[in-house]
Amino acid sequence: MSQLLKVGSVIVAMGTASALLVGCSNANTNANTDTNDDSVQTTSASTASDSGAIDNDMGTSADTTAADGSMNTDSTMTDSSDISPVTNGVSQQIEGDSKTANSLNKLLPKIKYSTENLSETAKKVNQATWTAGSKIDRDVGAKLQALLNWNHSGVGAIDGSWGKNTRKAMQAFQKAQGLPITEEIDTQTWQALTKNSALTSQPVLVSYQLTDADVNVSTTNIPADAEAKAKLDGMYYESVLEALGEKFHISRDYLKSLNPNASFKSGETIIVYNPGNPNTTPVSRIVADKETQTLYAYDDNNNLIASYPTTVGSTATPSPTGTHQVKVKIHEPNYTYTGDDGEKTIIPPGPNNPVGLVWIGLSKPSYGIHGSPDPERISRQASAGCIRLTNWDALALLGVIQSGATVEFK
Repeated sequence: MSQLLKVGSVIVAMGTASALLVGCSNANTNANTDTNDDSVQTTSASTASDSGAIDNDMGTSADTTAADGSMNTDSTMTDSSDISPVTNGVSQQIEGDSKTANSLNKLLPKIKYSTENLSETAKKVNQATWTAGSKIDRDVGAKLQALLNWNHSGVGAIDGSWGKNTRKAMQAFQKAQGLPITEEIDTQTWQALTKNSALTSQPVLVSYQLTDADVNVSTTNIPADAEAKAKLDGMYYESVLEALGEKFHISRDYLKSLNPNASFKSGETIIVYNPGNPNTTPVSRIVADKETQTLYAYDDNNNLIASYPTTVGSTATPSPTGTHQVKVKIHEPNYTYTGDDGEKTIIPPGPNNPVGLVWIGLSKPSYGIHGSPDPERISRQASAGCIRLTNWDALALLGVIQSGATVEFK
């Protein structure tokens, strides 16, 4: 493999000053993770398809000895009272001076919001409540999604719909709480979600005044061809709306529906989702469940502390089996595309990079946990071996996952 100069901000796992990104690849490579190397590299032998049916983070499918990757269902998620405190007008700003707090505050944008001048739609969502036998409309759906997120059972992009990722998040929450696993919300689950009155009273939809930094983001048109991508200065967002969707963890369609008359200009006040605060407990163990397409995160005491919707492999290009370790952690990685003729093309970093904004490389070469250029489709497309998350979930995990953490493929 060719070696590339390190780009972007790098958070290194093994206590060194640099990292080597191996990447998901279907090429036969012998590269090893080397945290003493001053370079970043990754390979791929395919480009992203427009349909998104197969991600372009193609992974090796070498057989490995199977290990017991089963979840300990006796583990319990941290009680709601121990979850990150209510945001109180500032979201994603972690208090304290711990290593975890400092990492998360550097990785995640601080969001100052208000509850003044909310639209009637926003008020309905904030006041929404679920009752047995009632239909889950978009207001109740958004409230449920927020409560699951705030209890660190991630739903992906907020859209107010009761869909696959929301159901999976509910089931992960039920499993963590020792509740019966159901296909639909029930009274026990609702009571568990709402037992912390501080979180329950937190606003789901809030007012936010757009800044120059929000609207003056670098944008570009992302071409399909790898060589054309390599000529870009960065794999930037394609629009301000896309950037806002990722910042507020919300689908672009839902954001537009909440702000039908918005021009999304600096100084304008819009209605957005309040992301709350991420999990702040260090993660020492990961289980990537291929069947449920969910990543489960555990602490040192084997407590389930967070879950995230993910894309883990496919029938054609399965993920590896067994247990591996986190070797490198990189923010804003670049990416090397390897063509059929063996020629390598360097794709620059950015949110629309094939591995998104994050690479968490494993001890098994060419496999890792990473972000996505299309976070709204997490769990709805096939991966080619790696563990793919939304960019915001990948950033939140990057801030708390420990060097040497175990990653089990189940």
